[in-house]
Amino acid sequence: MITDSHTQTAEEAELARLIVRTLNLELVAAEIEPLAPLYGEGLGLDSIDMLEIALAVSQQFGVKLRADDKKNTEIFSSLRSLNGFIQAQRGL
Repeated sequence: MITDSHTQTAEEAELARLIVRTLNLELVAAEIEPLAPLYGEGLGLDSIDMLEIALAVSQQFGVKLRADDKKNTEIFSSLRSLNGFIQAQRGL
């Protein structure tokens, strides 16, 4: 259940903690806005960070993210979109 654009769901909170831990970010996972961009001006992540996140997601959730997927820009656009992709893949 998504409450609003500023509140993380339980799954988003778990993913945010994984991102912070994986990248050793100096912020609290709960501070990541669900709809804020992960790449560039949002969290300021770059393509190397995205590869690290993809590997961590694969290990943690068993979901494969391919570097050549044309939807990567959309998938990695925010915490909420990345979580939505992971949950959809896990539901198969």
